[in-house]
Amino acid sequence: MKVISPSTNDEWQLYYQLRFEVLREPWNQAPGSEVLSDEKEAIHGMIIQNGLAIGVARMHESNPNQGQVRCVAVASNQQGKGIGKILMTYLEEIAKEKKWKEIMLEARENAVPFYKSLGYQITKESYLLFGEIQHFTMSKSLEK
Repeated sequence: MKVISPSTNDEWQLYYQLRFEVLREPWNQAPGSEVLSDEKEAIHGMIIQNGLAIGVARMHESNPNQGQVRCVAVASNQQGKGIGKILMTYLEEIAKEKKWKEIMLEARENAVPFYKSLGYQITKESYLLFGEIQHFTMSKSLEK
């Protein structure tokens, strides 16, 4: 499967629609809440299959030599098939090209095992989203 960076209006619409459906709609959040203020500065990856986005993720530089991954979403009927791993590998490769030393993220509690399987470690318990979704700050060193 090929990861692309959305570039056309149609691709951006697919990208944000999946983010909304997976990360916002189940918690009754308003359409538009899936779009963040720094989207133009972020690196975006998405996988399209049969005209639909089945996986999306983004990363931005959070500190010198550090990237932060946010908004990883995989279509519910595609979860457990390696889509998230493909997206994370794509972002990690870009981070390495940029000579970043670390990637950090805020993982929802149900995603912690996934990120641990990719080598991320919990550094602390973080915030509670929508009053019910516990997050954990996780990081992975890119230095060998």
